[in-house]
Amino acid sequence: MRADRPEAPLRKLMGPGPLDVHPRIYSALTSPVIGHLDPAYLKVLDRIGALLRPVFGTQNRVTHATPGTGTSGMEACVANLMEPGDRVLVCVHGYFGDRIRQMAQRQEAEVTLVETEWGRPTDATRVAEALKDGGYKVLTLVHAETSTGVLQPMDEIAELAKAHGTMILLDTVTSLGGIEVNVDEWGVDAGYSCSQKCIGAPSGLAPVTFSDRAVDVAANRKHPVRSWYLDISLLDQYWGPERVYHHTSSSTLNYALLEALLLMEEEGLQNRLARHLKNHEALVAGVEAMGLEMLVAPEHRLPTLNTVRIPEGVDDARVRGYLLETFGLEIGGGLGALKGQVWRVGLMGYSSSAENVLFFLSAMSRALADQGQVMDVEAGLEAAMLVLNA
Repeated sequence: MRADRPEAPLRKLMGPGPLDVHPRIYSALTSPVIGHLDPAYLKVLDRIGALLRPVFGTQNRVTHATPGTGTSGMEACVANLMEPGDRVLVCVHGYFGDRIRQMAQRQEAEVTLVETEWGRPTDATRVAEALKDGGYKVLTLVHAETSTGVLQPMDEIAELAKAHGTMILLDTVTSLGGIEVNVDEWGVDAGYSCSQKCIGAPSGLAPVTFSDRAVDVAANRKHPVRSWYLDISLLDQYWGPERVYHHTSSSTLNYALLEALLLMEEEGLQNRLARHLKNHEALVAGVEAMGLEMLVAPEHRLPTLNTVRIPEGVDDARVRGYLLETFGLEIGGGLGALKGQVWRVGLMGYSSSAENVLFFLSAMSRALADQGQVMDVEAGLEAAMLVLNA
Protein backbone atom coordinates (compact mmCIF):
# COMPACT_ATOMS: atom_id res chain seq x y z
CA MET A 1 0.00 0.00 0.00
CA ARG A 2 1.29 3.47 -0.85
CA ALA A 3 2.32 5.56 2.13
CA ASP A 4 0.31 8.55 0.91
CA ARG A 5 -2.92 6.55 0.52
CA PRO A 6 -5.28 7.03 3.50
CA GLU A 7 -6.33 3.69 4.91
CA ALA A 8 -10.04 2.91 5.29
CA PRO A 9 -10.51 1.88 8.93
CA LEU A 10 -12.79 -0.97 9.93
CA ARG A 11 -15.76 0.53 11.78
CA LYS A 12 -18.92 -0.75 13.41
CA LEU A 13 -21.60 1.42 11.83
CA MET A 14 -24.62 2.14 14.02
CA GLY A 15 -25.53 5.63 12.91
CA PRO A 16 -28.28 6.80 10.55
CA GLY A 17 -26.45 5.28 7.56
CA PRO A 18 -24.45 3.89 5.98
CA LEU A 19 -24.61 0.68 8.00
CA ASP A 20 -22.50 -2.48 7.97
CA VAL A 21 -23.05 -4.76 4.96
CA HIS A 22 -23.20 -8.54 4.74
CA PRO A 23 -20.05 -10.36 3.51
CA ARG A 24 -21.98 -11.61 0.48
CA ILE A 25 -22.57 -8.02 -0.56
CA TYR A 26 -18.86 -7.23 -0.31
CA SER A 27 -18.32 -10.22 -2.57
CA ALA A 28 -20.91 -8.94 -5.04
CA LEU A 29 -19.05 -5.63 -5.23
CA THR A 30 -16.04 -7.48 -6.64
CA SER A 31 -18.05 -8.80 -9.60
CA PRO A 32 -16.59 -7.96 -13.02
CA VAL A 33 -17.54 -4.55 -14.35
CA ILE A 34 -19.71 -5.04 -17.43
CA GLY A 35 -21.52 -2.73 -19.80
CA HIS A 36 -24.77 -1.02 -18.88
CA LEU A 37 -26.47 -2.55 -21.96
CA ASP A 38 -24.95 -6.02 -21.63
CA PRO A 39 -27.79 -8.61 -21.83
CA ALA A 40 -26.50 -10.27 -18.65
CA TYR A 41 -26.62 -6.94 -16.81
CA LEU A 42 -30.10 -6.09 -18.06
CA LYS A 43 -31.30 -9.31 -16.42
CA VAL A 44 -29.89 -8.00 -13.15
CA LEU A 45 -31.90 -4.80 -13.52
CA ASP A 46 -35.07 -6.78 -14.21
CA ARG A 47 -34.48 -8.93 -11.13
CA ILE A 48 -33.93 -5.84 -8.95
CA GLY A 49 -37.28 -4.41 -10.04
CA ALA A 50 -39.06 -7.71 -9.34
CA LEU A 51 -37.53 -8.04 -5.87
CA LEU A 52 -38.24 -4.42 -4.92
CA ARG A 53 -41.98 -4.63 -5.58
CA PRO A 54 -42.92 -6.80 -2.57
CA VAL A 55 -40.64 -4.74 -0.31
CA PHE A 56 -42.45 -1.57 -1.37
CA GLY A 57 -45.78 -3.40 -1.14
CA THR A 58 -46.67 -2.59 -4.75
CA GLN A 59 -47.42 -3.99 -8.17
CA ASN A 60 -46.19 -0.80 -9.85
CA ARG A 61 -44.51 -1.57 -13.16
CA VAL A 62 -42.11 1.35 -12.72
CA THR A 63 -40.22 0.18 -9.65
CA HIS A 64 -36.45 0.36 -9.77
CA ALA A 65 -33.45 2.32 -8.44
CA THR A 66 -32.36 5.74 -9.63
CA PRO A 67 -28.62 6.45 -9.84
CA GLY A 68 -27.42 8.39 -6.82
CA THR A 69 -28.14 8.47 -3.09
CA GLY A 70 -31.56 8.61 -1.46
CA THR A 71 -31.66 12.32 -2.20
CA SER A 72 -31.73 11.49 -5.92
CA GLY A 73 -34.84 9.41 -5.28
CA MET A 74 -36.39 12.33 -3.42
CA GLU A 75 -35.57 14.72 -6.24
CA ALA A 76 -36.85 12.27 -8.87
CA CYS A 77 -40.23 12.07 -7.14
CA VAL A 78 -40.48 15.82 -6.58
CA ALA A 79 -39.27 16.84 -10.04
CA ASN A 80 -41.57 14.45 -11.90
CA LEU A 81 -44.77 15.17 -9.97
CA MET A 82 -44.44 18.93 -9.48
CA GLU A 83 -44.24 21.83 -11.88
CA PRO A 84 -44.67 25.62 -11.62
CA GLY A 85 -47.97 26.65 -10.06
CA ASP A 86 -48.93 23.22 -8.69
CA ARG A 87 -50.51 23.33 -5.25
CA VAL A 88 -48.59 21.04 -2.93
CA LEU A 89 -49.21 20.21 0.74
CA VAL A 90 -45.87 19.48 2.44
CA CYS A 91 -45.90 17.83 5.88
CA VAL A 92 -42.77 18.65 7.88
CA HIS A 93 -41.89 17.05 11.21
CA GLY A 94 -38.14 16.86 10.75
CA TYR A 95 -35.10 17.67 8.67
CA PHE A 96 -35.99 15.58 5.63
CA GLY A 97 -39.58 16.76 5.39
CA ASP A 98 -38.11 20.23 5.14
CA ARG A 99 -35.74 19.08 2.40
CA ILE A 100 -38.79 18.04 0.35
CA ARG A 101 -40.16 21.56 0.91
CA GLN A 102 -36.97 23.10 -0.43
CA MET A 103 -37.07 20.91 -3.53
CA ALA A 104 -40.76 21.66 -4.12
CA GLN A 105 -40.08 25.39 -3.96
CA ARG A 106 -37.27 25.01 -6.51
CA GLN A 107 -39.87 23.50 -8.84
CA GLU A 108 -41.88 26.72 -8.28
CA ALA A 109 -44.75 24.74 -6.81
CA GLU A 110 -47.21 26.63 -4.60
CA VAL A 111 -46.28 25.12 -1.21
CA THR A 112 -48.50 24.97 1.86
CA LEU A 113 -46.82 23.65 5.01
CA VAL A 114 -48.19 21.53 7.83
CA GLU A 115 -45.40 21.84 10.38
CA THR A 116 -45.13 19.72 13.53
CA GLU A 117 -42.74 19.80 16.48
CA TRP A 118 -39.71 17.60 15.80
CA GLY A 119 -40.11 14.31 17.65
CA ARG A 120 -43.81 13.97 16.89
CA PRO A 121 -45.62 12.73 13.74
CA THR A 122 -47.86 14.84 11.54
CA ASP A 123 -51.39 14.99 12.96
CA ALA A 124 -54.04 13.74 10.52
CA THR A 125 -56.57 16.31 11.80
CA ARG A 126 -54.28 19.14 10.68
CA VAL A 127 -53.91 17.52 7.27
CA ALA A 128 -57.70 17.20 7.03
CA GLU A 129 -58.07 20.90 7.84
CA ALA A 130 -55.51 21.89 5.21
CA LEU A 131 -57.06 19.67 2.53
CA LYS A 132 -60.43 21.41 2.96
CA ASP A 133 -59.12 24.18 0.72
CA GLY A 134 -59.04 21.65 -2.12
CA GLY A 135 -57.01 21.71 -5.28
CA TYR A 136 -53.84 20.10 -3.93
CA LYS A 137 -52.07 18.05 -6.57
CA VAL A 138 -49.58 16.36 -4.23
CA LEU A 139 -49.27 15.68 -0.51
CA THR A 140 -45.75 14.89 0.69
CA LEU A 141 -44.97 12.93 3.82
CA VAL A 142 -41.99 11.26 5.50
CA HIS A 143 -42.86 7.75 6.66
CA ALA A 144 -39.70 7.31 8.76
CA GLU A 145 -38.07 10.61 9.72
CA THR A 146 -34.34 9.92 9.93
CA SER A 147 -33.63 13.09 11.89
CA THR A 148 -36.04 12.38 14.75
CA GLY A 149 -36.70 8.63 14.90
CA VAL A 150 -40.44 9.15 14.33
CA LEU A 151 -42.63 6.63 12.50
CA GLN A 152 -45.56 8.33 10.78
CA PRO A 153 -48.99 6.62 11.02
CA MET A 154 -50.24 6.34 7.45
CA ASP A 155 -53.79 5.01 7.29
CA GLU A 156 -55.80 8.10 8.16
CA ILE A 157 -53.74 10.54 6.09
CA ALA A 158 -53.77 8.12 3.16
CA GLU A 159 -57.58 7.98 3.27
CA LEU A 160 -57.76 11.78 3.37
CA ALA A 161 -55.57 12.07 0.29
CA LYS A 162 -57.68 9.52 -1.58
CA ALA A 163 -60.88 11.33 -0.67
CA HIS A 164 -59.51 14.59 -2.13
CA GLY A 165 -57.93 13.02 -5.22
CA THR A 166 -54.50 14.18 -4.04
CA MET A 167 -51.38 12.27 -5.00
CA ILE A 168 -49.08 11.04 -2.21
CA LEU A 169 -45.30 11.38 -2.37
CA LEU A 170 -43.72 9.30 0.39
CA ASP A 171 -40.20 9.16 1.86
CA THR A 172 -39.39 5.58 2.93
CA VAL A 173 -35.63 6.11 3.25
CA THR A 174 -35.37 4.71 6.79
CA SER A 175 -38.28 2.27 6.62
CA LEU A 176 -37.99 0.27 3.38
CA GLY A 177 -36.76 -3.21 4.24
CA GLY A 178 -37.01 -2.71 8.01
CA ILE A 179 -40.61 -1.58 8.58
CA GLU A 180 -43.72 -2.59 6.66
CA VAL A 181 -44.40 -0.36 3.65
CA ASN A 182 -47.73 -0.67 1.80
CA VAL A 183 -47.51 1.59 -1.24
CA ASP A 184 -50.56 0.18 -3.04
CA GLU A 185 -52.74 -0.10 0.06
CA TRP A 186 -51.96 3.49 1.07
CA GLY A 187 -52.41 4.83 -2.44
CA VAL A 188 -48.88 6.22 -2.68
CA ASP A 189 -48.12 7.55 -6.16
CA ALA A 190 -44.38 8.08 -5.80
CA GLY A 191 -42.10 6.62 -3.14
CA TYR A 192 -38.36 6.54 -2.70
CA SER A 193 -35.72 5.08 -0.43
CA CYS A 194 -31.96 4.45 -0.44
CA SER A 195 -29.69 1.44 -0.76
CA GLN A 196 -27.58 1.87 2.38
CA LYS A 197 -30.04 1.68 5.27
CA CYS A 198 -32.46 -1.20 5.94
CA ILE A 199 -31.83 -2.73 2.52
CA GLY A 200 -28.23 -3.19 3.61
CA ALA A 201 -26.17 -2.33 0.50
CA PRO A 202 -23.62 0.46 -0.01
CA SER A 203 -24.77 4.00 -0.73
CA GLY A 204 -25.22 5.08 -4.33
CA LEU A 205 -28.67 3.89 -5.47
CA ALA A 206 -32.18 5.04 -4.60
CA PRO A 207 -35.06 2.56 -4.96
CA VAL A 208 -38.14 4.31 -6.33
CA THR A 209 -41.66 3.34 -7.31
CA PHE A 210 -44.16 5.27 -9.43
CA SER A 211 -47.83 4.44 -9.87
CA ASP A 212 -49.37 4.40 -13.34
CA ARG A 213 -51.07 7.69 -12.45
CA ALA A 214 -47.71 9.23 -11.52
CA VAL A 215 -46.13 8.01 -14.78
CA ASP A 216 -49.02 9.55 -16.74
CA VAL A 217 -48.68 12.84 -14.87
CA ALA A 218 -44.96 12.96 -15.62
CA ALA A 219 -45.57 12.21 -19.30
CA ASN A 220 -48.30 14.85 -19.72
CA ARG A 221 -46.88 17.89 -17.98
CA LYS A 222 -47.24 21.48 -19.18
CA HIS A 223 -43.49 21.93 -18.69
CA PRO A 224 -40.66 19.43 -19.25
CA VAL A 225 -39.27 17.75 -16.12
CA ARG A 226 -36.55 20.13 -14.96
CA SER A 227 -34.12 17.30 -14.22
CA TRP A 228 -33.22 15.49 -17.44
CA TYR A 229 -31.19 12.94 -15.50
CA LEU A 230 -34.11 12.02 -13.22
CA ASP A 231 -36.95 12.28 -15.76
CA ILE A 232 -38.88 9.08 -15.03
CA SER A 233 -40.14 8.87 -18.62
CA LEU A 234 -36.54 8.68 -19.86
CA LEU A 235 -35.38 6.34 -17.09
CA ASP A 236 -38.29 4.03 -17.82
CA GLN A 237 -37.13 3.69 -21.42
CA TYR A 238 -33.84 2.29 -20.09
CA TRP A 239 -35.29 0.07 -17.35
CA GLY A 240 -38.21 -1.12 -19.50
CA PRO A 241 -38.33 -3.32 -22.61
CA GLU A 242 -37.13 -0.55 -24.96
CA ARG A 243 -33.63 -0.52 -23.37
CA VAL A 244 -32.85 2.98 -24.65
CA TYR A 245 -29.48 4.28 -23.47
CA HIS A 246 -29.89 6.82 -20.68
CA HIS A 247 -26.80 6.74 -18.46
CA THR A 248 -23.88 4.47 -17.66
CA SER A 249 -25.28 2.75 -14.63
CA SER A 250 -22.93 1.07 -12.15
CA SER A 251 -22.94 -2.69 -12.58
CA THR A 252 -21.09 -3.21 -9.27
CA LEU A 253 -23.54 -1.13 -7.22
CA ASN A 254 -26.49 -2.89 -8.82
CA TYR A 255 -24.95 -6.33 -8.23
CA ALA A 256 -24.59 -5.33 -4.57
CA LEU A 257 -28.21 -4.14 -4.45
CA LEU A 258 -29.38 -7.38 -6.04
CA GLU A 259 -27.44 -9.42 -3.48
CA ALA A 260 -28.99 -7.39 -0.64
CA LEU A 261 -32.47 -8.04 -2.03
CA LEU A 262 -31.72 -11.74 -2.44
CA LEU A 263 -30.61 -11.89 1.21
CA MET A 264 -33.87 -10.20 2.15
CA GLU A 265 -35.88 -12.70 0.13
CA GLU A 266 -34.04 -15.62 1.77
CA GLU A 267 -34.65 -14.26 5.27
CA GLY A 268 -38.29 -13.56 4.50
CA LEU A 269 -39.66 -10.02 4.67
CA GLN A 270 -41.83 -10.62 7.75
CA ASN A 271 -38.94 -12.30 9.57
CA ARG A 272 -36.75 -9.34 8.71
CA LEU A 273 -39.29 -6.83 10.02
CA ALA A 274 -39.65 -8.87 13.24
CA ARG A 275 -35.86 -8.89 13.68
CA HIS A 276 -35.68 -5.12 13.37
CA LEU A 277 -38.50 -4.67 15.87
CA LYS A 278 -37.08 -7.07 18.46
CA ASN A 279 -33.60 -5.53 18.39
CA HIS A 280 -35.12 -2.07 18.70
CA GLU A 281 -37.17 -3.12 21.71
CA ALA A 282 -34.08 -4.64 23.32
CA LEU A 283 -32.05 -1.47 22.76
CA VAL A 284 -34.78 0.74 24.20
CA ALA A 285 -35.15 -1.53 27.25
CA GLY A 286 -31.40 -1.39 27.81
CA VAL A 287 -31.11 2.36 27.29
CA GLU A 288 -33.92 3.11 29.71
CA ALA A 289 -32.69 0.62 32.33
CA MET A 290 -29.28 2.31 32.20
CA GLY A 291 -30.90 5.62 33.06
CA LEU A 292 -31.10 7.29 29.64
CA GLU A 293 -34.25 8.59 27.93
CA MET A 294 -35.69 8.21 24.44
CA LEU A 295 -36.91 11.26 22.51
CA VAL A 296 -39.99 9.76 20.86
CA ALA A 297 -43.14 8.39 22.53
CA PRO A 298 -43.31 4.55 22.36
CA GLU A 299 -46.20 4.43 19.88
CA HIS A 300 -44.32 6.54 17.31
CA ARG A 301 -40.77 5.17 17.60
CA LEU A 302 -38.90 3.86 14.59
CA PRO A 303 -37.57 0.32 15.05
CA THR A 304 -34.73 1.22 12.70
CA LEU A 305 -33.47 4.58 14.00
CA ASN A 306 -33.41 5.24 17.75
CA THR A 307 -33.10 8.78 19.11
CA VAL A 308 -31.62 8.86 22.62
CA ARG A 309 -31.69 12.11 24.60
CA ILE A 310 -28.26 13.45 25.56
CA PRO A 311 -28.06 13.88 29.36
CA GLU A 312 -27.58 17.40 30.66
CA GLY A 313 -23.93 18.32 30.98
CA VAL A 314 -22.70 15.69 28.51
CA ASP A 315 -20.60 16.80 25.54
CA ASP A 316 -22.19 15.22 22.46
CA ALA A 317 -19.15 15.44 20.15
CA ARG A 318 -16.84 14.12 22.87
CA VAL A 319 -19.01 11.03 23.40
CA ARG A 320 -19.18 10.25 19.69
CA GLY A 321 -15.46 10.86 19.33
CA TYR A 322 -14.73 8.53 22.26
CA LEU A 323 -16.90 5.78 20.77
CA LEU A 324 -15.17 6.09 17.40
CA GLU A 325 -11.62 6.25 18.71
CA THR A 326 -11.97 3.65 21.49
CA PHE A 327 -14.39 1.14 20.00
CA GLY A 328 -14.49 1.98 16.29
CA LEU A 329 -18.22 2.58 16.81
CA GLU A 330 -20.04 5.22 14.78
CA ILE A 331 -23.36 6.67 15.89
CA GLY A 332 -25.05 9.84 14.66
CA GLY A 333 -25.61 13.21 16.26
CA GLY A 334 -28.73 15.34 16.02
CA LEU A 335 -29.65 17.34 12.92
CA GLY A 336 -31.23 20.76 12.68
CA ALA A 337 -33.47 21.57 15.65
CA LEU A 338 -32.16 18.49 17.50
CA LYS A 339 -28.45 19.21 17.06
CA GLY A 340 -26.69 18.57 20.38
CA GLN A 341 -29.88 17.16 21.94
CA VAL A 342 -29.98 13.54 20.74
CA TRP A 343 -27.88 10.64 19.52
CA ARG A 344 -29.18 8.71 16.53
CA VAL A 345 -28.54 4.98 16.80
CA GLY A 346 -29.25 2.88 13.72
CA LEU A 347 -30.31 -0.77 13.84
CA MET A 348 -30.79 -1.44 10.14
CA GLY A 349 -30.14 -4.32 7.79
CA TYR A 350 -27.07 -6.37 8.70
CA SER A 351 -26.38 -3.97 11.60
CA SER A 352 -29.67 -4.85 13.29
CA SER A 353 -28.40 -7.61 15.57
CA ALA A 354 -28.46 -8.65 19.21
CA GLU A 355 -24.67 -8.41 19.23
CA ASN A 356 -24.79 -4.76 18.21
CA VAL A 357 -27.44 -3.92 20.81
CA LEU A 358 -25.28 -5.28 23.63
CA PHE A 359 -22.10 -3.77 22.19
CA PHE A 360 -23.70 -0.32 22.00
CA LEU A 361 -24.96 -0.42 25.59
CA SER A 362 -21.54 -1.43 26.93
CA ALA A 363 -19.62 1.08 24.81
CA MET A 364 -22.00 3.95 25.61
CA SER A 365 -21.69 3.30 29.35
CA ARG A 366 -17.90 3.67 29.04
CA ALA A 367 -18.19 6.84 26.93
CA LEU A 368 -20.47 8.43 29.53
CA ALA A 369 -18.26 7.27 32.41
CA ASP A 370 -15.44 9.17 30.68
CA GLN A 371 -17.44 12.33 31.41
CA GLY A 372 -18.35 11.37 34.96
CA GLN A 373 -21.83 10.06 34.11
CA VAL A 374 -22.27 6.68 35.81
CA MET A 375 -24.84 4.46 34.09
CA ASP A 376 -26.22 1.18 35.42
CA VAL A 377 -24.81 -0.88 32.57
CA GLU A 378 -25.56 -4.23 34.25
CA ALA A 379 -29.23 -3.31 34.51
CA GLY A 380 -29.18 -2.19 30.88
CA LEU A 381 -27.66 -5.41 29.61
CA GLU A 382 -30.03 -7.51 31.70
CA ALA A 383 -33.07 -5.61 30.41
CA ALA A 384 -31.92 -5.99 26.83
CA MET A 385 -31.28 -9.72 27.27
CA LEU A 386 -34.76 -10.26 28.68
CA VAL A 387 -36.19 -8.89 25.42
CA LEU A 388 -33.76 -10.76 23.20
CA ASN A 389 -34.43 -14.08 24.95
CA ALA A 390 -38.22 -13.70 24.96
